[in-house]
Amino acid sequence: MRIIKLLPIILAAALSAISQTLPPGVEKKATVAGITEYDYANGLRVLLFPDPSSPKVTVNMTYLVGSRFEGYGETGMAHLLEHMNFILSTGGRSIKKELTDHGAQWNGTTDYDRTNYFETINASDENLKWALGLEADRMVNMRIEKPLLDTEMTVVRNEFERGENNPQQILEERVIATAYLWHNYGKAVIGSRADIEKVPIDKLAAFYRKYYQPDNAVLVIAGQFDQGKALAYVAETCGAIPRPTRKLDQPYTVEPAQDGERFVALRRVGENPAISIAWHAPALSNSDSAALEVLGGVLAGGRGQTGRLYNALVDNKKALGVRMQYEELHDPGFVMVSAALSKDQSLEDVRKTILDTIAGVASEPPTKEEVEKEKARILHSMELRMANSQGAALGLSEMIASGDWRLYFLNYDQVKSVTPEDVARVAKLYFKESNRTVGEFIPTAAPDRTEVPVSSDLEAVLKDYKTGMTVSQGAAFDPAPSNIEKHLTRVKLPDGFKVAMLPKTSRGGTVSVVLELQFGDEKALAGKNAIGSMTGALLMRGTKNRTRQQIQDEMVKLNAQITVTAGVSQARASIQTTEENLIPALRLTAEMLREPSFPDSEFESAKKQRLAGIENRRTEPGALASLALDRALNPYPKGDVRYLGTIDEQIGDVGKVTLEDVKKFHAQFYGASHGELVMVGQFDPAALSKTVEELFGNWASPAPFQRITETFAKTAPVNLKIETPDKQNATFDAQLKLPMMDTDPDYPAMVLANYMFGGSITGRAPDRIRNKEGLSYSVNSNFFAPTPADGNAASFGGGAISNPKNSPKVEASFRDELAKTLAGGFSADEVAAAKKAIRDARIMGRTQDQALLRLIAARDDAGRTLQWDDEMDAKLDALTVDQINAAFRRHVDASMLSIVKAGDFKAADVYQ
Repeated sequence: MRIIKLLPIILAAALSAISQTLPPGVEKKATVAGITEYDYANGLRVLLFPDPSSPKVTVNMTYLVGSRFEGYGETGMAHLLEHMNFILSTGGRSIKKELTDHGAQWNGTTDYDRTNYFETINASDENLKWALGLEADRMVNMRIEKPLLDTEMTVVRNEFERGENNPQQILEERVIATAYLWHNYGKAVIGSRADIEKVPIDKLAAFYRKYYQPDNAVLVIAGQFDQGKALAYVAETCGAIPRPTRKLDQPYTVEPAQDGERFVALRRVGENPAISIAWHAPALSNSDSAALEVLGGVLAGGRGQTGRLYNALVDNKKALGVRMQYEELHDPGFVMVSAALSKDQSLEDVRKTILDTIAGVASEPPTKEEVEKEKARILHSMELRMANSQGAALGLSEMIASGDWRLYFLNYDQVKSVTPEDVARVAKLYFKESNRTVGEFIPTAAPDRTEVPVSSDLEAVLKDYKTGMTVSQGAAFDPAPSNIEKHLTRVKLPDGFKVAMLPKTSRGGTVSVVLELQFGDEKALAGKNAIGSMTGALLMRGTKNRTRQQIQDEMVKLNAQITVTAGVSQARASIQTTEENLIPALRLTAEMLREPSFPDSEFESAKKQRLAGIENRRTEPGALASLALDRALNPYPKGDVRYLGTIDEQIGDVGKVTLEDVKKFHAQFYGASHGELVMVGQFDPAALSKTVEELFGNWASPAPFQRITETFAKTAPVNLKIETPDKQNATFDAQLKLPMMDTDPDYPAMVLANYMFGGSITGRAPDRIRNKEGLSYSVNSNFFAPTPADGNAASFGGGAISNPKNSPKVEASFRDELAKTLAGGFSADEVAAAKKAIRDARIMGRTQDQALLRLIAARDDAGRTLQWDDEMDAKLDALTVDQINAAFRRHVDASMLSIVKAGDFKAADVYQ
């Protein structure tokens, strides 16, 4: 499927039918895997996906318009319109404010074939009716006016500029632009800078009126809701909009077969070479797409660090990394292979290796074992996605855009049927020399061209179609802290390791785990940061009993997503799997943590990758600004474990690390005497307790542990400028330190104040700098205060990106807005809205297993229960306007604000 497989799983039993009569003019259509389509008289199509186990509901509106529909001079128009549709309605509704005030998770995205808008809110009839009313306004009642466009255009242009900082991203855009001569897939979705800047308001308004209509939209409602009420609410809102009289003309351009290899070169500021190669490939609706998905796994692996390309390039020290993506779209799309190199590696050698490795699939077809392994990985990924109703709802947008939402399930069944012969056939058919774009044209005496099949006749393909998907249902669970505590089981092993278990019936029988080990102390770890990081980089690269490849194979076998990372003072693992595979997945995780083999070849590869990553920061404004600000505000002496070195120092430290250093570090510090393991989902607590004690109960930490703390120390403010030539996006970072812990009486007030100043898109700083002045795509403020166990070095600050020419304006506006806020304070209306938004966001956070895992782990680490959250909610609710303003003025001294900005200011002729 598309880059990320949105929407997958197996419904075990069909959901119950709607008991009440359908609204007038509504027709029930296909039902597949518990998702039912209803068609309204005005042309609107509605998909209902009920999930009673989710205490939230997602409303996702997909419009069948993207960059593929743009005409000459209109590139980026679909994306620009997406931005405009978050501003104001003709009735005066402030869309972003309403979304924020409702505590929604929301966004809009634009792609080649579609644009979508979604909001996920706490489940209630009132919230669902509000969301549908908002989407009805967004469909036909938005203000598309010149003053609003003038501001939002510069925001979108800044988003464009942000992408221009990434050479790999621009290289891929250039390759695709060269591969497509006529079809609009060759144009970047965000458009050209000139079109973004010059788009006429009347053209944009006409584009809106043409495509934003009910007969060009598909509405998905997923989560916990009453189906009958939902259909009635739709009838009252989006379904009540008249069907337009205009007829939409579908794009008819067909890209001809490519008649020779093409080449493009990109020369920009950067540190490390890269290569991208693209081949034209069939649309998602074509049955060959399933075989190409499996081929992608055989070549590049689904989670990285595996596959024939990885083995040929990275294991053989020819490249730092390689990835493969398949853009499955409405019309024939493309497959792309990209590789990153270090300065001393050869682009010519990498190119030859990529082409030889892919050609080898035809001459040496993959084994049945290889194919079955990749099929299992793809199918499991699809199944896991359906366990999350929000992810499923959003993923349907891609299927809708490709022709029909049922394509997801058709593709699932097609993947199940792929054979090694299918994989070898598509490799031979599509990966021809005449069908690829690398960058240079090579004349060919006898061209061998590929005619990519057109999109399938979906009416015929999907007639009487039924899928093989099934899925188990989850149970409703109250996310209140008291209820979570009621169901939590906490165990402390004899060696001190803490275990927290929250069993609940989850959709698809899924379970999530996070494990954290803490070790060492300030003195013992001094000067060992690079060694600790290198140790962590090798934990998943081999154990005493398994190679890196065997670890990856075992994760596929267990349908488990496992990540193990570590730094100088802690190691962390996360697991996502199903109930039946949890114990084997835990054993594999324990094996990686306890018995790493640290192979020589893996050490050299990991070291090279780490050095290249540090090198890349030399020219990146964001990385340089962040490093400079951290160094200014945290002036620890060199050798201190908290010391943050310069880029040259970091490179030097990593360069000195030896394999013996890594082995010694693991033996000296790793153990389970200090740490915790948290599990949330469907599992047997008794069986898990026994397994955890077996795996970690006898693993004592060899070295004493004492938490590394940070104590507030006053530092002189700085205002630094860093020049980064040829970077069209600049970074602004600001921060001040203050003495505070999260037990301070003013802590809740500071949380609310930060939220109102810049913690949401409608906060004072973002509202001014982004929404009103149009200077930046991303503006925020931040506030952090540690627990008493971690010290008292709190911080408040903010950041923004912008065109370098606008950086002085961003800095001035940020400073001015902070001064105005300190002088005039927040209003009662702001406080009331912020309280509701934060309350809803905190509730929603506890409905998501990953966020809940982190919350429980954080509370356990601090020696707290979730009663702390109940108390925090009460403190936030009880705050007055005067208390918040007083606390903000008491702790935020604008004169102590340190600022670092990085960008190509010389070319912009600012800050000179």
